[in-house]
Amino acid sequence: MWVPHHKTDTKDSFAMDLVVFLPLLIILGAFMFFASRRQKKAVQATVDLHNSLKIGDRVHTTSGLQATITGIADDTVDLEIAPGVVTTWMKLAVRDRIVDDVDDEIDDDIDDTDDTDLDYEAHDSTGTEITDRPNTKSDG
Repeated sequence: MWVPHHKTDTKDSFAMDLVVFLPLLIILGAFMFFASRRQKKAVQATVDLHNSLKIGDRVHTTSGLQATITGIADDTVDLEIAPGVVTTWMKLAVRDRIVDDVDDEIDDDIDDTDDTDLDYEAHDSTGTEITDRPNTKSDG
């Protein structure tokens, strides 16, 4: 009478499963390691930004508002969003500092003295399209 060897079959099956899933586990572990590392760097950059803010800095908020810092507390900043209009925001709402590129603009003006129509396509457009009928929605 033939009796199957369940013990060796189980060991072989476990070893085969381990060989199949071990590379997947290594790849998953590496992905999680690098993703968490990137997230830690982003959080540290945000903390560094918030610690370096000072009165007079121009900033963007997470909602896209541009403002000037007029006051700083532990967790809040006072932002001047228009002349004489100051609002209080959480520091976490400050996304980044606006840096003026005055030197770059001067260099661009010097380089742009000999523009031709061929160079027109190379420049980014900053214009806004205005239509005759901005709201053409009908109820029908």
